[in-house]
Order: sequence, then C-alpha cells, then structure tokens
Amino acid sequence: MQCPSCQVAFHDKDDNWKWCNMSSSDDQAHVWACSITECPACYAPIVKLEDFERFSGNLITSELIFPYSPAPAIHVSSSVPTSMSTDYIEATKVLPISPKASAALSRRILQSILKEQGYFDRDLAKQVDAVLNEKDTSKVLPLAIRGKIDAIRNFGNFSAHPITDLTTLQVIDVEPQEAEWCLEIVSDLFEHYYARPAEDARKLAELNQKLADAGKPPTK
Repeated sequence: MQCPSCQVAFHDKDDNWKWCNMSSSDDQAHVWACSITECPACYAPIVKLEDFERFSGNLITSELIFPYSPAPAIHVSSSVPTSMSTDYIEATKVLPISPKASAALSRRILQSILKEQGYFDRDLAKQVDAVLNEKDTSKVLPLAIRGKIDAIRNFGNFSAHPITDLTTLQVIDVEPQEAEWCLEIVSDLFEHYYARPAEDARKLAELNQKLADAGKPPTK
C-alpha cells in the first residue's frame, strides 16, 4: 500500500496490523474492527476501520480513517482569478469534512463572479435575480447554467438567510449533495466566463498569426 502521509509504497502484510478495538453491530450480524499500523518509512500511524460478517468472517468493507487520504489534484483554468481558484480548491477539499463550509466558500465565489460580470448588488439573491433577468442577449447565460444557478436559492433555506458581502461566509445547513451542486455551478461559471473565452482568444490569436504569416489580413 501507499502511505497516506509520505506517499512511500510499502508491502502491506496482515500481521503488520494490530487490532485496537472491536465491537458488534446491534443485530449481531457484523463485527466492526479498528486496526492500526505504522509506515516503515516515516513511522506515521495508519488506522483503518473494517466490517466483517460475524459468522463467516468475510470482509465486507475496509476504510482508511486516519490520516485522510490526500485530495486528488484539482485543476482550475489559469484564466480564473487567483482568489476565486484558491477558494474553489479549498471548497472542494473541505467538502467531505464539512459540506456547510464548502457551500459557504462556493457562495462567496459565486458572489465574486457575478460582481465581476457587473451585478453589483451586495445581496447574493438579488445578484442571482439580476443575472437571470438579464436582457442583454450577449450576457444571457446558457439555459443549462440558468437552471442550476436558479436552484441554488433553494439550498439550505437560502431565502431565510440573506447572504451579503458582509455575511458571505455565513455557515447555514445544507445537504452534502447541495454543497456538491454549488461546486458544480461554480465550475460551470468558471468555464463560461473565464476558461472558454480565454481558449477562444488563444485560438483566434493562433489563426491570425497564421494569416499574418501568409500575408493576409486578420480575422475578427
């Protein structure tokens, strides 16, 4: 296995693990066992929780509970402002531990995105109303994104907890799937407002360079 702390791989043998706690389920059909070992490279403790069938002894599940596995690499387009991408990475990493904290960060990012696009109200709900009621056809969001951003107002009794630029990190109850949905909305807006325009601009610049090399006028 690979050590979650130092990432060094080592040979995982059953006799390296020591049982530190065991208990039976309420229906006596399962046995929960907590076992511990240490990494031979960095000597950090590694703890896992396993579920066995009581009578057969078959292993049902095995889950690493300490330390937390490192979060997978999170890619955010370099065209996204650093303050937003930093918050997004943090919101993604904290999601398994605290959906409420993750959702609070997502709301702050959403507020920042909409402010950058010219929706300056201090209340996030009013910013959402403004972007959904946009009359300028060049600024109207794609239908799929409109539906998602509209749904965010129903999360965690949103309407009962006004989110302003003074309370943007207010922690309110949300379901884990709602926090995931908030991250998905932010990701979609990153793509729409930052990543795709930057990619289009790059392609246009490459095309114009080729036209210039051929002695032709640039395209707009």
